[in-house]
Amino acid sequence: MKNIKLSLIAIAVIGLNGCLLEGDDGTNGTNGVAGQDGTNGTNGQDGSAGSTSLMVQTNLIIGDTNCPNSGVKFDSGIDADISGTLEPSEITSTNFVCVPGITEVSSTQLLTSLNNQWFIDGAALVSQNKNTWLTATSGVGAQSSSGDTDVAQQVTSYETTSPAQKSAFIEQLKGSAKNVILFVGDGMGVSTVTASRILEGQMQGQLGEENSLSFDRFPFAGLAKTYNVDAQTPDSAGTMTAMVSGVKTDVGVIGVDEDIVRGDCSTVAGNELVTALELAELAGKSTGIISTARITHATPAATYAKSADRNWEDISDMPEAAVTAGCKDIAEQLVNFKANLETRFEGSSVDGIEVVFGGGRRHFLPKDATFNSTDAASAVEGDRTDGRDLTAQWSLTYPSGSYVFDQIGFNAINTDTTTHVFGLFNESHMQYEADRANDIAGEPSIAEMTAKAIAILDNNPLGFFLSIESGRIDHSHHAGSAYGALTDTIAFSEAVAMADEMTNDEDTLIIVTADHGHVFTIAGYPKRGNPILGKVVSVGQTEAALAADGQPYTTLGYTNGRGFQNLGNEVTDADVSYSMPIAAGRQDLTDVDTASAGFHQEALVPLTSETHSGEDVGIYAKGPGAFLLNGTNEQNMIYHVINFASDLSGQVNSTQ
Repeated sequence: MKNIKLSLIAIAVIGLNGCLLEGDDGTNGTNGVAGQDGTNGTNGQDGSAGSTSLMVQTNLIIGDTNCPNSGVKFDSGIDADISGTLEPSEITSTNFVCVPGITEVSSTQLLTSLNNQWFIDGAALVSQNKNTWLTATSGVGAQSSSGDTDVAQQVTSYETTSPAQKSAFIEQLKGSAKNVILFVGDGMGVSTVTASRILEGQMQGQLGEENSLSFDRFPFAGLAKTYNVDAQTPDSAGTMTAMVSGVKTDVGVIGVDEDIVRGDCSTVAGNELVTALELAELAGKSTGIISTARITHATPAATYAKSADRNWEDISDMPEAAVTAGCKDIAEQLVNFKANLETRFEGSSVDGIEVVFGGGRRHFLPKDATFNSTDAASAVEGDRTDGRDLTAQWSLTYPSGSYVFDQIGFNAINTDTTTHVFGLFNESHMQYEADRANDIAGEPSIAEMTAKAIAILDNNPLGFFLSIESGRIDHSHHAGSAYGALTDTIAFSEAVAMADEMTNDEDTLIIVTADHGHVFTIAGYPKRGNPILGKVVSVGQTEAALAADGQPYTTLGYTNGRGFQNLGNEVTDADVSYSMPIAAGRQDLTDVDTASAGFHQEALVPLTSETHSGEDVGIYAKGPGAFLLNGTNEQNMIYHVINFASDLSGQVNSTQ
């Protein structure tokens, strides 16, 4: 039997609630005789009453410095001022009763993951990459030729003098990442990274090509193969499941392995996978999820939900057969995450996801206009047909937590005292970065959400796991708008820079990657510094180059999709194109400002929506264990690097 060692949350202390315990008073003295029967109180003198001893009992939360797995603090002392309250100055003794951690979980609770061939191969690749590092490195740390001191310092931090020392050092790195932050740019293929890098540079007055996005400067990089088990070109549900569970799976399913049948509720049981976020919860760490898409959308949902279909975001999206069979919608799984995880892992006690920021209010509210938020875009904001208000249910589960839905509520969050926060900033997806200023009630940027989340999560001395998705890069590409995709990627890069600034390379692993790419190209032969959103101007020329049909063409374009739109600078919402006719094929761009916010690039093949692509995507990493992300990897390898660096699953023991 296999056992997996975990630093789990212990069982809550039974019957110990916060209260005030009083010592017995001394009895009144008689005829000057000292009072008798005083218990911890001083004897009464000359007929006076004895002093009162008090004991204050305080329940400790998980992650407390003195009792990481929770427990009880006992403060005792003498109520010298007879106020009935034990003041800090009156405390004479403090003791702790700490809850011990659960140290084993049977293989039956993790069997789906441990016995899956994708999981086994990923674990083996970690070992292989460790050996590759040992073979490739000499005793002298490699210096960067770019002059980037951050890169040089990161690489030379792995300096050792012998293979044996290097091997021992690598083993010491296991578990050294107290914190893990996984950034996912949804749809952020290599061409998107390149074009965004150039656009950011040009917005700063540079030629552009020499610029670097924040994660371009990370010291370690590799590639991920994005295919799903059943698909050459993947979707976000299968790819994110691979990244956070270590197991590749099919298109369109969330948190389950490839033995699932999409849309068949009965196939979920027994095929559930364990995610890095769930293990972090069980290990006593704080956890958070951020997305600029709906928080029930495929990428964020893969961290916490188990679903036969990514589209089951609320009960109104589910077939009656699935509801009758007992499957739960994704929104309900998020709100009931704590209870669900404790049920799956018998004997565990977790405190739930501390930070949730994103869009998608409609999936948590009943289909009743009386529940509309102040910035509702629809006459009836909610979609739920079961009459339940899941935001209210969340508040009952976390009575000391904060539910917020606008910029004012977000700004009011106290990061020092907040234990749980649930932020749903839009009825559906959050605004594109280019359109964010136009939001009715205001929305925080992805960088602001990242900063707020880290400031809350790092209150836990055991560390945290945080997943951050820029979901609307993908949506703008689907709509055929390079401008929207690139400006959202730049905002994403700013969030990565914020996280890097707020954390320490010595104890925080940051991984930046994408789930898949898009059929988005950088083409032609434009000269250096040519506007990346502009028409191709050849080297040595000042006028736009002409194609064989005698018309100018843009550097950026799509292989398929809805095609050309010229909506000017007033239109910043890329999705407006869906209300317009498909206009694929060549257009006369002679008098068109292709750099405007509302310009949509030409597309070759007409489709109702531009599609994902199947090529590899980049992985960029820094911090403990980042050196393992090199070369070309199966996408599920990302989980195994996270697991190695933070030792979430602990040591796996095998017996025959």
